[in-house]
Amino acid sequence: MSSNPQVTSTPVQAGEQKTQNKLLVVTTVAPLTNIVSNIAGDRLEVKGIIPEGTDSHTFEPRPSDSDLLSKANLILANGLHLESPTEKLAKASKPKETKIFELGSNTITQDQWLFDFSFPKEKGDPNPHLWVNPKYAEAYAKLAAQQLTTLDPAGKDYYATNLKNYLQRLDALDKATREIVASIPAKNRKLLTYHDSWAYWAREYGFQVIGAIQPSDFKEPSAQDITKLIDQIRKTGVPAIFGSEVYPSKVEEQIAREAKVKTANTADDELPGTGSANAIENTNPEHTYIGMMANNMRIIASNLGGNPNLVKNLQTGNVVGPTATK
Repeated sequence: MSSNPQVTSTPVQAGEQKTQNKLLVVTTVAPLTNIVSNIAGDRLEVKGIIPEGTDSHTFEPRPSDSDLLSKANLILANGLHLESPTEKLAKASKPKETKIFELGSNTITQDQWLFDFSFPKEKGDPNPHLWVNPKYAEAYAKLAAQQLTTLDPAGKDYYATNLKNYLQRLDALDKATREIVASIPAKNRKLLTYHDSWAYWAREYGFQVIGAIQPSDFKEPSAQDITKLIDQIRKTGVPAIFGSEVYPSKVEEQIAREAKVKTANTADDELPGTGSANAIENTNPEHTYIGMMANNMRIIASNLGGNPNLVKNLQTGNVVGPTATK
């Protein structure tokens, strides 16, 4: 057993250990919560503030979040201006000694930021969706392990083991993604999405993001913008465009109908199916970050002429908690 009275090194089932004795790590969006909880396992309590299916860009924290943040021992955010209201509240509410660490801001340098359709450079907010790129998810997991070890040094070996196991899953996701992309005809390796969240994924895997329907103010596009997008789809010959369940839009359906292309929804921060983003609480092996990306790859391959079966052997479950598999 650990010498630290606040933690235990003995594996336990979810709900078996009283959470009030554990150090509290607060995260923001569901993919970050899932990645961090796969490293933290049952030694720490991990809680995400931004509810799944909520627009993380405009989310305003609730009064109850102030209470949670006031008890946090560590706060792990994405940064890159994604959760500015939450980080503002965190700075005002957290204990003085509690650290706020931005996983995204520490994964890439400013010269690697991408500004694009919904995140134009003149507004100053870079595209913050690094985690959609599995290689950056690997960096997030490594950074999380470092931060958790600093918070709880007695758990160093436990976090290292979880990190090693989780990186193997992410490496398998990366390999499957490259196989999926290779199966898609080169002329179809183009993305037009409603929400502009695929920029870093596209840069990693050789896709081109040709546009985003959602303007930088996150409102619906103008009639002129819609006409331009339809013309662009016709000129590029892409067979499908992709929406988002977080941003249901009739405009996307209108564009697809007039351009005579298919449309389907992908996800960037909503995990598939029902369950908890926290690996220790979750019983659905598809309700994970890797499950979300596997589902995305299946959808993209199906609609762009690739082979969706290339993800069928991926292990999407967590490496800790009820869905952990050997």
